[in-house]
Amino acid sequence: MNQFNRPPQSQQEIKEQKKQEYIALARELSEAREKFSFPGVNPESYSELKAVAEEFPEYSAPIDELIERFKTQGMKVVLSKDLKSGNVFVLPLNSEDMEMDNLFPRHLMMAEGMDERLKKLILLNKELKGK
Repeated sequence: MNQFNRPPQSQQEIKEQKKQEYIALARELSEAREKFSFPGVNPESYSELKAVAEEFPEYSAPIDELIERFKTQGMKVVLSKDLKSGNVFVLPLNSEDMEMDNLFPRHLMMAEGMDERLKKLILLNKELKGK
């Protein structure tokens, strides 16, 4: 519900409501400091991430190296410092480097037995980004 206690009417209101839900869920997962098993990167995202990392190596760790760290350490959900941006990242558990070591939730595969909150975070991220 919005400030007028009515369901959202416009596409913009619906999108804003989903963004707020996404940020709230990410905050909950981030503050809990939970370790999650790494489900893998979906194939479409892998190709994009590999191309970007090769073209701009100064902005991202090599994707294959990053995946190995995720497999070894597990992963955590973190929020960007600017909460209003809505940027939510998945990092290897032992990393604090949001610049080089990040994936977006939408890059992850959905797996059997995955935490339902994490699944919802992935789906909301895909919805908000139109993927």
